[in-house]
Amino acid sequence: MRIHREGITILAVAFTILVGICALVWLLAGTIGLYIATGISLAFLIFILRFFRVPKRVVITDPKKVFSPCDGKVVVIEEVEETEFLNTRCLQISIFMSVWNVHINWYPIAGRVLYQKYHPGKFLLAWEPKSSTLNERTTIAIERTDGAKVLFRQIAGFLARRIVCYTKTNDTAIQNQEMGFIKFGSRVDVFIPIDSAVKVELNQKVVGTQTVLAVIP
Repeated sequence: MRIHREGITILAVAFTILVGICALVWLLAGTIGLYIATGISLAFLIFILRFFRVPKRVVITDPKKVFSPCDGKVVVIEEVEETEFLNTRCLQISIFMSVWNVHINWYPIAGRVLYQKYHPGKFLLAWEPKSSTLNERTTIAIERTDGAKVLFRQIAGFLARRIVCYTKTNDTAIQNQEMGFIKFGSRVDVFIPIDSAVKVELNQKVVGTQTVLAVIP
C-alpha cells in the first residue's frame, strides 16, 4: 500500500509519540499495560495509514463527462445560483467524504484553470448546507476547450483542518489527475452547466476518477 505524501510527516510524528507513550506505560504499568498501549497504538496507526492510502485505479478520460473528484457519498443534487465566479444558474452535486474515504481530490474535467481562490472560514459539519459558503474552502473553476465551465470547491469539515490545493490559475487541468487533498473528513461541491445530464442519485456512493457525475452536452 502506497502512502500519500501529505501523510508522511503525520505518520512519522504519530509513530514517535506512540512509541514514547508505550515506553512510559511500560515503566508505569508493566508488561500488561504495554500490551494494551501497543494494541491501541497499532489500531491508531492503521487508521492513519488507511486514511492516507493511495488507491490503485485505472485512469479513465472522456471530454464530455464530469467524473467524481473524490470518494464519498452524494448528499446534494440541486439547481442553484453560483455567485463566486460563474455567476449563473448551475446544477450542484455535493459529495461528503467521511474519515473512511480516500481523501485525494482529482480534476473532474480537462481544461484550463480559470480561477483558484482560498477562503478562510469556519469548521461546521461538512454535510450542513451552510458549510459550502461559511467553512474554510478552496474554489477552482475549469474551462474545457469547447467553452463549458465546471467549478468545484474543496470544503473543510468539523474534523478537517487543512485543505491542500496544488492548482493555480492558468494551470492545465488533466482529467482525473490529482489536484489536492483534504485532511480528516470533508466535502466537495461540483457546479456544472444547467443543461447537463446528471448520472448519479442522492445517497449514492461515488469513487473518484471512476464514477461519472454528469455528461455536459
